[in-house]
Amino acid sequence: MNYLIDVMPQLLAGATTTVKLFLYTIVGSLPLGIILAFGLVSRFKPLQWIIQLYVWVMRGTPLLLQLILVFYGLPIIGIVFDRFPAALFAFILNYAAYYAEIFRGGIQSVPVGQYEAARVIGLTPGQTITKIVIPQVTKIVLPSVGNEVISLVKDTSLVYVLGLSDVMRAGRIAMERDTTLMPLIGVAIIYLVMTGITTLIMKQLERRMNYYR
Repeated sequence: MNYLIDVMPQLLAGATTTVKLFLYTIVGSLPLGIILAFGLVSRFKPLQWIIQLYVWVMRGTPLLLQLILVFYGLPIIGIVFDRFPAALFAFILNYAAYYAEIFRGGIQSVPVGQYEAARVIGLTPGQTITKIVIPQVTKIVLPSVGNEVISLVKDTSLVYVLGLSDVMRAGRIAMERDTTLMPLIGVAIIYLVMTGITTLIMKQLERRMNYYR
């Protein structure tokens, strides 16, 4: 236990990278996913096909492979990222595809009659989206979004492949240096705390959205 207490500052220092990647990915991927979702239900078929192809590629290939391609593959065509921006770019593109499908399902679950009713009472398309569609869609998709957010916490461990100093890499360095598995127990504790906090936040958001029933 004393060893775990001693090594915890190193793990927490690595956790700052993990938390930053998690938060920045949420901020970038959720709005992009919503925009893509409206593209998926668009009547403009070429746009719909392009986004469907993007979603298929992002969801059909491992995130680990995407990280490698962004950091090691894009420089071949002259696009170079530092380690953290490369990881963030890959994570945003990947999770936006998942959120796009989630929000697409939510948008299509809104009854068509409500769009007609909104038009009858004089709402503009923008007002219909912000006042009628998004509040209902948010309530519908929140559990699915919550699952993806929790998965994101754990997926951040994949950035080890880029050599980022995240909590997992800090744990591996301490483990190899001291030839003990105790640092990995510390890593597990940190991830459990992060997923626990995230779960509580998502449950609180679901309770707050109950007024849309």
